[in-house]
Amino acid sequence: MGFSWVRVGAIVRKELRDYRRNRFVVVTMSFLPLVFIVAPVTQLFTIKLSMTSARFDDRIGLALLFMLILPAIIPSVLSAYSVVGEREQGTLEPVLTTPIHPEEFLVGKALAALLPTLAVTYVIFGVFLGAIAAFAHPAVASAIFERNHLLVQLLFTPLVAGWSIWTGIAISTRTSDVRAAQQLTVLASLPPVGAVALMNFDVITPSLGLALGLAGGPLLIDAMAWRVVAALFDRERLVTGARG
Repeated sequence: MGFSWVRVGAIVRKELRDYRRNRFVVVTMSFLPLVFIVAPVTQLFTIKLSMTSARFDDRIGLALLFMLILPAIIPSVLSAYSVVGEREQGTLEPVLTTPIHPEEFLVGKALAALLPTLAVTYVIFGVFLGAIAAFAHPAVASAIFERNHLLVQLLFTPLVAGWSIWTGIAISTRTSDVRAAQQLTVLASLPPVGAVALMNFDVITPSLGLALGLAGGPLLIDAMAWRVVAALFDRERLVTGARG
């Protein structure tokens, strides 16, 4: 029996239903985007043109960095809960006792975390750009809409999210406490953001070629991570140790 996208789709649908029923997930998905739109917009609306060039660039970089922390934090909450949360609720065993492959199970979990993350992040980024275009000083808007900054945001959002998701799922399969899994995943999801921050703060000039080159590493990791996590996935331990 080969890999089946039908079974993957069933896992995705189940996960999305579970998210809607989980109060913590609903609050997180509602509250975090508000924080990550208010904070950067406030940063930019309070810029004074009398600032030095370095301080001006720092404000721009910090505001854009908020936009990339969001796709790291949101999926870390979802993916860290994905396995250990079901173990605590006792809903994992019925799924794992079916013929579903570990790869199918994990890809379904990952897609269920990725899809709402990308939807929320890109919507917030669109609102952010709209607010800057409508209300910010033209010099600020010009700096934000500079092509390379937009490229970094659009290109690295799914890559940062992918790293966070696979890290979270790996941690979730090896821990027995939801809060510990979420804390560890948040910490583990930040290194890629630090690398991208160098481009937002113009420490590294984010040209098209450089951005694509730097994206190659995370893209390869994200593409292969499900195989690595699947190899660590111990179905018997998760079923028999669900309460232990």
